Amino acid sequence: MTIKTMIAASSVALAIGTAAFAANPTVGGAPMLVERNIIENALNSPVHTTLVAAVKAADLVDTLQGEGPFTVFAPVNDAFAALPAGTVETLLKPENKEMLQKVLTAHVVAGDWSAADIIAAARNSSDGFYHFNAVSGDALSAQVKGSKVYIYDENGNASLVTVADVDQSNGVIHVINSVLVPK
Repeated sequence: MTIKTMIAASSVALAIGTAAFAANPTVGGAPMLVERNIIENALNSPVHTTLVAAVKAADLVDTLQGEGPFTVFAPVNDAFAALPAGTVETLLKPENKEMLQKVLTAHVVAGDWSAADIIAAARNSSDGFYHFNAVSGDALSAQVKGSKVYIYDENGNASLVTVADVDQSNGVIHVINSVLVPK
């Protein structure tokens, strides 16, 4: 083996090793571990306690711990707090479980969509938006403005992706600053 071959092999090994240890973003100051699933990481996030309570009330824990892959646009606690007074409390009632499931699954997309994938799809579209469907069947759209990615619900409300590419063992989470509301 020549010195040039050894240096090239060392460079490749170093690059692979560095990529393997690249840090997943933290959420609310909490580490998000790639080997954990969506629910396990959400339980660790101090800014997703309302979302976790809603997922439990909607009986979606087993689904989001499943194999996936899923892309979840995860609203923070402040996003739920910004909804009209009484909305969260009403949705969490057992008699509103189907409505809560609809709202929550409007934040989930089949597949593992990185921010780069979403950005590329939006930039390659004829209208500047990438149009896709949530698991609920509701239409979502993504738009890139400068370096920011926005996700729009069917009502035209925009949510800013504040933390992108939080990798999970069964997909990816993109933290958003508002709740996507289905029609």
